[in-house]
Amino acid sequence: MAVYGLIAAAESQVHGKPVTEIHFHEVGTMDAVADVVAVCLLIDKLAPSEIIVSPVHVGSGQVHCAHGILPVPAPATALILKDVPIYGGSIRGELCTPTGAALLKHFATKFGSMPAMRVNAIGYGMGKKDFEAANCVRAILGETEVTAGGQGEEACRKQVDREDIFELSCNVDDMTGEEIGFAMERLFEAGARDVYTVPIGMKKNRPGILIRTLCTEEKKEGIVETIFKHTTTIGIRECAMKRYVLSRSVETVETPGGTIYRKISEGYGTKREKAEFEDLARIAREQGISLWEARENLNA
Repeated sequence: MAVYGLIAAAESQVHGKPVTEIHFHEVGTMDAVADVVAVCLLIDKLAPSEIIVSPVHVGSGQVHCAHGILPVPAPATALILKDVPIYGGSIRGELCTPTGAALLKHFATKFGSMPAMRVNAIGYGMGKKDFEAANCVRAILGETEVTAGGQGEEACRKQVDREDIFELSCNVDDMTGEEIGFAMERLFEAGARDVYTVPIGMKKNRPGILIRTLCTEEKKEGIVETIFKHTTTIGIRECAMKRYVLSRSVETVETPGGTIYRKISEGYGTKREKAEFEDLARIAREQGISLWEARENLNA
């Protein structure tokens, strides 16, 4: 029900209608129901302590559905995968459906690279369509290694929540604000974990902008190409570093104002919960109240 709640909330936003008035098309067919039920049963039986999902390949081009021809990813898929690292690539076709997106969003502890682990089992799910690359989903079940010195489960958990990250930086003094904003959008589309700017002073007393981009190693080459393509810089600095992250998950909550997403971050003895801003904004607009009142009503 929680998985379908994610789909319902996305379809509701796409169609501009309350959840109670939306109609499931492809995601309501028996094979989609079987997919959801089977995955939920599988996860319940395996009971993994953590589920790590690699960045999601959504495909490219267009898809034919009940509403006609839509861009890939489909609107509902794109909404469900909000805050999830995704990429398009050259394969033409829909590689991630709303059903698959909802399953990943609901069950993933976090999205990122595979940690150091002892592999116990490997499974493949093969698709029927032929693409340039293998049309399959692979799942690997294993155990994280206990670190040397007997530091135990807590040390392993912390090791899983630490990842390698690269910082790519460049300085520019001849770009407009609009151009920099456009470049930042392209960098996020290329798979950047974060992009931000810092005002700096440059040669000849010129005010400039430092553009910093954080990315994983597998995205680094594409990020470098994107920086050179969309900025005026002629040089990029690279710095490898470690990043500590809290595990993140999203749950749906039924409230008097409708269904909302609640983001949960936890680890290292800390747990935080926060309602999705867009949901708070929607409730505030519909009820004619402030964001603070909408937030307080949720906590009441």
